[in-house]
Amino acid sequence: MSRDKLASQTEATVLQFLDTAAHLELKLDRALSNTKGVSFSEYRLLAAIGASASRGCSRIKLAQQVGLTPSAVTRALKPLEKLGFVETVRNERDARQSLATLTAGGLEMLKDAQGIVADVLRDLPLNALGEKKRTEFSSRLKELMTD
Repeated sequence: MSRDKLASQTEATVLQFLDTAAHLELKLDRALSNTKGVSFSEYRLLAAIGASASRGCSRIKLAQQVGLTPSAVTRALKPLEKLGFVETVRNERDARQSLATLTAGGLEMLKDAQGIVADVLRDLPLNALGEKKRTEFSSRLKELMTD
């Protein structure tokens, strides 16, 4: 197969993949926004903080986990703080090392939101794949993330 044809097919596949990812994110965003009033991006932040040790999660670590810059994480956490879902423990020497933790309300929101996400994911055609194919698909996705 010629290089140009392969590049064209790869581009089409990547664009289809990105369109599919955007569609799934929108579907999750709508489900969460309509029932809990949080976006999927906010859910991802809550889930990342919830998965961290009880001492909290730094902006830098959150940024790495959700694919944002540390300053974008800071901006995204502000509404969650105002809603009482997240608290920030400030580091006086280095603001980048301030830790975000979930409040009791944040833990409850995360638990409820996880149920909504599970409901949406349960209906995906991906669930029709057998374990072997799903594992292979997941492995291929991880390969795309290597530099």
